Amino acid sequence: MPQFKIAAVLALAIILQLTLGEAWPRLSHIDFPLIVVVFVALQRDAWTALIVGTIAGLAIDAPSGGLIGAGGFSKTLTAYLVYLGATRINLENALIRIPVLAAATLVDGTVYFFWQRSLGHPPSAPFVQTISYNLIGTTVIGTFVLYMLGSVFSPKGTQSRQFASRRRGARRSTSFSKRR
Repeated sequence: MPQFKIAAVLALAIILQLTLGEAWPRLSHIDFPLIVVVFVALQRDAWTALIVGTIAGLAIDAPSGGLIGAGGFSKTLTAYLVYLGATRINLENALIRIPVLAAATLVDGTVYFFWQRSLGHPPSAPFVQTISYNLIGTTVIGTFVLYMLGSVFSPKGTQSRQFASRRRGARRSTSFSKRR
């Protein structure tokens, strides 16, 4: 079941990445698939993180018309580095995840830019400008998205949602019996 949730969230992130940039170009600096890749890598499941990174990168590379595979490689490498950090250091605190997301954004952008330049594709914008906009946008929005994903995927959040529906049902049955 978690794989289905991850696939659904990844599909939503890819759709947001492809559509929001067209609607408002400033939103193209928020890397929604990278946020999902970082979240999955922080869960300490290496294979899932690498697969999600590869799929996210290739899905964004294909319609972009640029170098296919550079985004897949950069997101996969980023997923591996975040996973490696998560296994060595305790990254369970939400405040510690903010610099991890910022570092992942920097690594992803730098590796992507390196592959574009080394294979002869000129960048569409200056490197420092693109990295800084991506860093700000992805870190700010990603902080909230990571928090929301944590509440959706955590077992404690699932358990509290189950108890909430039971409580609602219990309140309805007691209020119905009082009316009679």
